[in-house]
Amino acid sequence: MITLAPSLDTPKTDQNQVSDPQTSHVFKSKLPDIPISNHLPLHSYCFQNLSQFAHRPCLIVGPASKTFTYADTHLISSKIAAGLSNLGILKGDVVMILLQNSADFVFSFLAISMIGAVATTANPFYTAPEIFKQFTVSKAKLIITQAMYVDKLRNHDGAKLGEDFKVVTVDDPPENCLHFSVLSEANESDVPEVEIHPDDAVAMPFSSGTTGLPKGVILTHKSLTTSVAQQVDGENPNLYLTTEDVLLCVLPLFHIFSLNSVLLCALRAGSAVLLMQKFEIGTLLELIQRHRVSVAMVVPPLVLALAKNPMVADFDLSSIRLVLSGAAPLGKELEEALRNRMPQAVLGQGYGMTEAGPVLSMCLGFAKQPFQTKSGSCGTVVRNAELKVVDPETGRSLGYNQPGEICIRGQQIMKGIYNIVFFWSFF
Repeated sequence: MITLAPSLDTPKTDQNQVSDPQTSHVFKSKLPDIPISNHLPLHSYCFQNLSQFAHRPCLIVGPASKTFTYADTHLISSKIAAGLSNLGILKGDVVMILLQNSADFVFSFLAISMIGAVATTANPFYTAPEIFKQFTVSKAKLIITQAMYVDKLRNHDGAKLGEDFKVVTVDDPPENCLHFSVLSEANESDVPEVEIHPDDAVAMPFSSGTTGLPKGVILTHKSLTTSVAQQVDGENPNLYLTTEDVLLCVLPLFHIFSLNSVLLCALRAGSAVLLMQKFEIGTLLELIQRHRVSVAMVVPPLVLALAKNPMVADFDLSSIRLVLSGAAPLGKELEEALRNRMPQAVLGQGYGMTEAGPVLSMCLGFAKQPFQTKSGSCGTVVRNAELKVVDPETGRSLGYNQPGEICIRGQQIMKGIYNIVFFWSFF
């Protein structure tokens, strides 16, 4: 289990659980805390250094390799922000992004942030009931999707497409849908001036990290800017990215791991993002070779393919310098097998969950000034956060090598679960 607390200055709520200092164990990063610009809206934070790399590649789209610069990405996102406003989307409204990895996904997410709205990201391969469950719970007012998924959106529980909610498709629109051009061809100067508070929601991914059905996790501008900063900001960032890096984005952006640690971290650092809609080993290897991918965020099944598939030997993967595995534990044996395939790369893991913003820990071998790490470890707690392991029976904090419940706190933590009240406690 995991317990969350939203801030380092959260008051102690249970005096019976305050441990004697000699027996209290609170873990922090080996890296020093840093100033974090989490007063900024998420899009402003990501594009804060835009002038330094405006004309560098930002998004590289799949096999076609269409490339958008940082200036292109900011401009198109601004146009879509104006288009959303023209369709009546206001601050605080929820927009569902029902797309596979694509430039349009990125533009839409950033545009939603720009007008103070909230993005709820959904898997387009969900069934119609699964999509409408999330749509209904989140109270979304508009869906951005592809035409092939529209049949799932028709006449579910009496909600009529085009009447009760709007649908925008990024390709030729079916009946009663709007074309993406109504958003992308708007005048960027029409983006409304919106006052965005750091504690305003910007994303509502759905997570099954708690018991029961998936729930809407409220991530604020402060949550996500803090989480990204914990990874890539500072003189010695935990995850060292440069403007020369190309990050592989084959993991789905509707999942918080890819959205946060791939897309948002890359935007902040000025790195390029290679977008792939789906995993196909031959295409993946060819694109890594063609675009000289240097940072690969992966999950264990992908590691297995890279470590064991004989096709890998036919491609040049020497450009890869970092491989970060997350979303599930990666065994030491599989990690060693990949290390034998890519001896030039630093391999490591991270650990997180959507509700935690999402990153709790990360391998310090990825730092600009790296630390020695243990094979198979999921890393150490990120900076600007505190972590405890407690005995769930007594509430006492535990030291090294003792199993217990993880408690994490920091400003990266979710604001809460949509329509559910939480009572936070760390000490």
